[in-house]
Amino acid sequence: MDYPSISIVIPTFNSGRVLKLCLDSIVSQDYPKDMVQVIIADAGSTDDTVAIARGFTETIVPNPLKTGEAGKAAGYKHAKNDIIAFVDSDNILPSPDWLRKMTEPYADGDITGTEPIEYTYRRTDGAITRYSALMGMNDPLCLFLGNYDRLNLITGKWTEVPLHETDMGSYIKISFFNEKKFPTIGANGFMVRKSALDTCGITDYLFDIDVIYELYTQGFKTFAKVKTGIIHLFCGDIKTFIRKQKRRVKDYLYYAKLGVRKYPWNSVSYLRLAKFIIYTVLISPVVIQACIGYSRKHDPAWFLHPLFCILTLWYYGTTKITSLFQVKEMDRKNWSQ
Repeated sequence: MDYPSISIVIPTFNSGRVLKLCLDSIVSQDYPKDMVQVIIADAGSTDDTVAIARGFTETIVPNPLKTGEAGKAAGYKHAKNDIIAFVDSDNILPSPDWLRKMTEPYADGDITGTEPIEYTYRRTDGAITRYSALMGMNDPLCLFLGNYDRLNLITGKWTEVPLHETDMGSYIKISFFNEKKFPTIGANGFMVRKSALDTCGITDYLFDIDVIYELYTQGFKTFAKVKTGIIHLFCGDIKTFIRKQKRRVKDYLYYAKLGVRKYPWNSVSYLRLAKFIIYTVLISPVVIQACIGYSRKHDPAWFLHPLFCILTLWYYGTTKITSLFQVKEMDRKNWSQ
């Protein structure tokens, strides 16, 4: 097989707790070592992140804008290889053949990018990480909007966005046909041809779904969902979950105000959004969803679902209301993974 060369971009910011696990999983890949470039885009870590990174790569670049999206853009600008892989510092490649599986679809010249079809479930992970793996998403709102991008055990689907699918055996070849409806692909193990990404005019930020939207507008409409997973150590406690939800909505509102967000999020279904609000307020429907999930995979982590729906509704709603008066960038001074 002719292996494509890969540049792996990893944004970091006080990621010492998880980074070595991530980098160890990359080093253990049975992929030609001279075909893999690892780029760490660090946002000024004050822990042992940079020291850990130096044990694995010489390519450590600064990310003065500090966000993960800015880190991806900074790393991309130093990428030299055919394929760019965006791997977060809290990702672990689940098997030594992961890179080979993820690059196999590029033998098809139509394929622009690849992404794992699921989050790898491990019984030994913390409850929130297990919940996210079982849900196939980190934000329960996406279940109601239908735009998730990993296998969800409640619905049995990896997305509800309408698209063309062809099963190719080891992967599913997908093609988009609606510029206002995309799954939330683009993170946690997403790979893309550098030649395609170069057409998008990446500047200071690389927002996941915005890049898919820009690729689509450039004529790149065909991707692959590879039948493998990726481990995402999402967070270890409810306080961190709340912080990440607040960051998600605050960042979107702030960068949308600056005009740097591209995907038309205002095209989401308000009926689906209303369903999320009603189900969460009534509580019993989201409890039923948790029970459906539990019936398909017996894990008590499912019963975090009602709580996380309530927290998401509360923090998204209150942040949206306060944004009517003031929108500002989230303080990342004390951020850590």
